[in-house]
Amino acid sequence: MITIVDCGINNLRSVQKAFEHLGFDTHVTRDPADVLAAEKLVLPGVGAFGAAMKSLRDAGLVEPLLESIAAGKPFLGICLALQLLFESSEELGRHAGLAVLPGAAVRLPDAPDLKIPHMGWSALH
Repeated sequence: MITIVDCGINNLRSVQKAFEHLGFDTHVTRDPADVLAAEKLVLPGVGAFGAAMKSLRDAGLVEPLLESIAAGKPFLGICLALQLLFESSEELGRHAGLAVLPGAAVRLPDAPDLKIPHMGWSALH
């Protein structure tokens, strides 16, 4: 069973449908106890870093997520949720993250050949 965490910052139904299409059973929850009991966790995210962290704190999901990750449960952070794993972000101010990974989510430097915000597929080197 894959537990998809609903913390108000995510596109839940499309993520749930994708896993179901691949044949996985899913469960969507906002309950911190469900997060602690989950076998596998997915945290989808959209929006701004600071608002997302506030939503996680307000829902009481920070500690259950951290405990689950520390316990070695499989965890997938999608889009913004991956950024939340860092110590901090510079997006719209300075915001503390979950601090699972060292470092910060920082703004790409302005450059004439970069479109910011950047959306789409690009090669990384």
